[in-house]
Amino acid sequence: MKINTNSQKIDEVLTRGVAQIYPSKKELSSLLKKKRIRLYQGFDPSMPNLHMGNLVGILKMKQFQELGHEVLFLVGDFTGMIGDPTDKLSVRKKLTREQVLENTKNWREEASRFLNFSGDNPAKVLFNSEWLDKINFKDLIEIMSRFTVQRMIERDFFQTRIKEKKPIFLHEFLYPIAQAIDCVTMNVDLEIGGSDQMFNMMMGRDLMKATKGKEKFILTMKLLTGKEGKKVGKTTGGATFLNTKAEEMFGQIMAFPDEMIISGFELLTMIPSETLKNYQKDFEGKKTNPRDLKKKLAFEIVKLNYGEKVAEKASQEFENVFKEKMLPTIIPEIRIKETTLNILDLLVKTKIVFSKSEAKRLILQKGVKINGEIQENWQKNVEIKKGTIVQIGKRKFAKII
Repeated sequence: MKINTNSQKIDEVLTRGVAQIYPSKKELSSLLKKKRIRLYQGFDPSMPNLHMGNLVGILKMKQFQELGHEVLFLVGDFTGMIGDPTDKLSVRKKLTREQVLENTKNWREEASRFLNFSGDNPAKVLFNSEWLDKINFKDLIEIMSRFTVQRMIERDFFQTRIKEKKPIFLHEFLYPIAQAIDCVTMNVDLEIGGSDQMFNMMMGRDLMKATKGKEKFILTMKLLTGKEGKKVGKTTGGATFLNTKAEEMFGQIMAFPDEMIISGFELLTMIPSETLKNYQKDFEGKKTNPRDLKKKLAFEIVKLNYGEKVAEKASQEFENVFKEKMLPTIIPEIRIKETTLNILDLLVKTKIVFSKSEAKRLILQKGVKINGEIQENWQKNVEIKKGTIVQIGKRKFAKII
């Protein structure tokens, strides 16, 4: 497979959205001009469907694939049963193999919107249970003898647990070791991951040097963060999943805080770098309304996921619903047999909310409408009629049939 060795292209790949490169950007750039490399990113299957945080790494892998390099999309179906302890102040719930496989069943289809899994340079989907299932106790002892307890517990979140007298379980130490084994087994040249994964990725670099005498490069990506610099993700809240319908995805992006606009363009779109610089200049100089920039961001992300025509339709739908106060063209329909229901029960049955407590909170915040009228009494009974429109906030609707 012929690789693209254009210095400008390589610099773009190694700069855009990148936080750090180990051992250095210069050395990785030099390697990319000499040979076709093998690179990967692992994806944690703790919840079904990929999300915007995952898209950051997927788009970076797409850039490497377009340069002609070999891309491995690693599903952490084994490590997902351990649970990554990174930045967790309490132990994560362990998943069963069945739960992990159920969570990942649609991942290839979702990732195929961005990565090519066929053709001359296909990306490959791998599952780390393929090799981690086979490691015996003797092998594990040999591998673990290369790491120290001191290094494991130096991590900030473990130190916080120690101070707060919260337990640290031995299996949590195994996660970065398993990730290190992944690198060595696949014999990769480069690992990509979020900047919060640095410790785990460095463990793999150490094991690669110790067992193969080989350098493993590390490229960390900037994190998609919201207000106060907090990570946006599936466990921290605010995640937008890649299987979200186009119109709803557009609306969710429009709800991003203004602080996410420029990082959103950088990490979640493929717009030219020069255009990105102009947007950043306009945003920081307050030369444009943040809402207008956010509409461009929503359009670019939806276009990347679903194509330009769908993005145009989603944009128009947003204008109709939010600016013109019209109802969405397509509203999910919910079949309800009862003729009357307490409003909390009704909201839960529409599946727009997941609990009565959430429904009550939304009513008290005046965030619930029935047929366009704000609801303020969470104890009232609602007469169920065909065609009744239930609305939560600005983006969520359900139609009773």
